[in-house]
Amino acid sequence: MPIQPFLHLPPPVTLSSFEHVTSYMRRVLEALQALRLGKTANVGEFTLTANAASSTLSDIRISPQSVIAWHPRTANAAAEIAAGTMFITDANMSNGSAIVTHANNAQADRSFRYAVIG
Repeated sequence: MPIQPFLHLPPPVTLSSFEHVTSYMRRVLEALQALRLGKTANVGEFTLTANAASSTLSDIRISPQSVIAWHPRTANAAAEIAAGTMFITDANMSNGSAIVTHANNAQADRSFRYAVIG
């Protein structure tokens, strides 16, 4: 099941148009209803780079204060977490990206789903 890309909710074109404002409010209500069901739209998919000691995760929702939670999708991804070799230092967090340090090996299937919190 592919993950939907991050969808930005732009403000209404004009506040003087009842149609634009009601359309915008309908989208806000749908977003709030989805939030109550746990659909926070803060997830993505990521695969570690093979034959490299680090990989860059790019996502506009990432900031230096973010927490990134990982969900391994393959056995090699789970082994990477269990080995304790995958981490992100505070210095490697910036607006829009994070550099993930990990084991340097040829495994090309270390795939994860992730959630950006904060």
